Amino acid sequence: MTQSPRSNNSAFSAAVPAGFDAQAIPIQEVCSDQPRIAVDRLHPMALKSRLQSPPPWQPEITDENRHVIAADIIAKRQAAGKVTHAAVLIPLLLKEEGLSVLLTQRTNHLHDHAGQISFPGGRMDQQDLTPHDTALRESEEEIGLQREAVEIIGHLPQYLTVSGYSVTPVVALVQPQAEYVLDTFEVADVFEVPLHFLMDPANHQVRVWQSDLGSRRFYSMPYENRFIWGATAGMLRNLYHLLKV
Repeated sequence: MTQSPRSNNSAFSAAVPAGFDAQAIPIQEVCSDQPRIAVDRLHPMALKSRLQSPPPWQPEITDENRHVIAADIIAKRQAAGKVTHAAVLIPLLLKEEGLSVLLTQRTNHLHDHAGQISFPGGRMDQQDLTPHDTALRESEEEIGLQREAVEIIGHLPQYLTVSGYSVTPVVALVQPQAEYVLDTFEVADVFEVPLHFLMDPANHQVRVWQSDLGSRRFYSMPYENRFIWGATAGMLRNLYHLLKV
């Protein structure tokens, strides 16, 4: 996600106060009682088949987009020009040991959501004909991901945010690069997480933040010294829901 005028990562999570520490929020539950995904469904060709010919399934509605999911609210916001379309790339790296998800960590000096983990992506520009164009362009700008190394295999349903963004998560199989050329103003690091880890519900935590405005329920997926949460975790949960059926 970019911090320049062409994109704003704050659009991808509900508003939180400055200095908010999501990792300090207590864990309400762990989703270990939910169905596990069969190993053979995490193979590249199985994923490609599932995304291109999905069975009936239901995306999960979280507190982050609960208030904007209704069709009439979406229509009103679009009519008023208050919906901004955006896209992110969910890059699945083709590794010998199995698929891994490539994620970015934002730099600590950014005004909004410093240090948070996200997918590469951002708002659609006028020259972008489709969300695929946006995801590819932003990934190239942010981390130097070479387009010829990317095979788009589908996308997840739009992820709506209370800040008026409609985000299309674009899923792709990606040949790993020897190195990634980062936009160092906004991207501090790129790293990989095994797909099987992220698709295991035993690694999905539900945390509830209590404030004067009420409570907010969000997902987190800690991995080693990384803390994945919010919209990024929400999109990964939807990938889990698609693959488990």
